[in-house]
This record gives sequence, structure tokens and C-alpha cells, in this order.
Amino acid sequence: MSYVSPTPGRLDAIFAALADPTRRAILARLAAGEASVGELATPFAMSQPAISKHLKVLEKAGLVSRGRDAQRRPVRVEAAPLAEANAWLEAYRKTLEANFQRLDDLLDELKGR
Repeated sequence: MSYVSPTPGRLDAIFAALADPTRRAILARLAAGEASVGELATPFAMSQPAISKHLKVLEKAGLVSRGRDAQRRPVRVEAAPLAEANAWLEAYRKTLEANFQRLDDLLDELKGR
């Protein structure tokens, strides 16, 4: 799998969408399978229109998509944007770990003197 860096605007939208705990909970629920807006609203003390607003943010970020199944409009999670954000974070994690390793090596060298 090759990694293509997401555009800054897309990355901003992904992280902004993930910044809200309700939206993260919605994504966690959708990880178990698609659901309707009504099904997503059930565990929250908010209306379906409020859940729909959260879904619009997630949809704009590309994190969810809506389908059509007769009268039902199921919402499903889209993994690609999460993978993009994870790959972006992973690149920084590797850099920071390398920096910490160099610092550890320097501290070990100084202790040995």
C-alpha cells in the first residue's frame, strides 16, 4: 500500500471531525457496522437533527458515507481518511522516536564519562 499525503485542508477536516467526542463515538459505533440516523441517535441524549449535523461534519471529512437501501439511508464508516490521518501521524511518531533514541544515546554517553 503506498501512502499519498492528504492535502492540508483534508487533514484539517479529518482532525476537526475527530476532535468531537460525539463524532468519535459515532465512528466507533459505525466500526461495528452501518446504521441509520435513528439508530445512531439512540445512545445519545440528542435529537436526530443534532446527530445529522455531526454526520454532515463526518461526511464532509470523508469519514462516513450514506447509502440508500429502499427507505433506509444507512451510514457507514469510510476507512481511507482514517488511514491517511494515521499515516501522517505515524511519520511524525517515527521521527520523534528517532530523536528520542539519539537523546538516549547521548545521555548514555554522558553518563559513561
